[in-house]
Amino acid sequence: MESEKHSHDYYMGLAVELATQHMEAGAGGPFGAVIVRAGQIIGSGWNRVTSHNDPTAHAEVSAIRAACESVGDFSLKGSVIYSTCEPCPMCLSAIWWARIDAIYYASTRDDAAKIGFDDAALYEEVSLAIQDRRLPLRRCAIKEADALMNKWLNKKNKVPY
Repeated sequence: MESEKHSHDYYMGLAVELATQHMEAGAGGPFGAVIVRAGQIIGSGWNRVTSHNDPTAHAEVSAIRAACESVGDFSLKGSVIYSTCEPCPMCLSAIWWARIDAIYYASTRDDAAKIGFDDAALYEEVSLAIQDRRLPLRRCAIKEADALMNKWLNKKNKVPY
């Protein structure tokens, strides 16, 4: 049996405490996140969208930034994230790119929608074909972009990710 210190409820409780503290202080919405690796918290974050005027400053992204800084690596392989709410598509993508092993969340996207945070349009948008999306995506292909891709392909000292 897991010890109290290393239980899912313990880490989720910490994420809720972070969210509560910073929401009440006016930092942003009711969201918090904690990233854990080998029983140690390596990063935490809370929603800072309105206080930092940054639409990407969601709790999960903030926690990922803190964890990457803490471990000195862009890969968080071997870690898990505890989020007070099911991650939005942006946060889910960031978690994916950070290579986090698992996501534990408390409230659902439906719970978030009930309080004014509705990600349904985003989930729907990314499932559509490019030409059917409401936000236009228009390709602007130029030869310099192709050359840039080839430079990366042939770069000898690149750090693959």
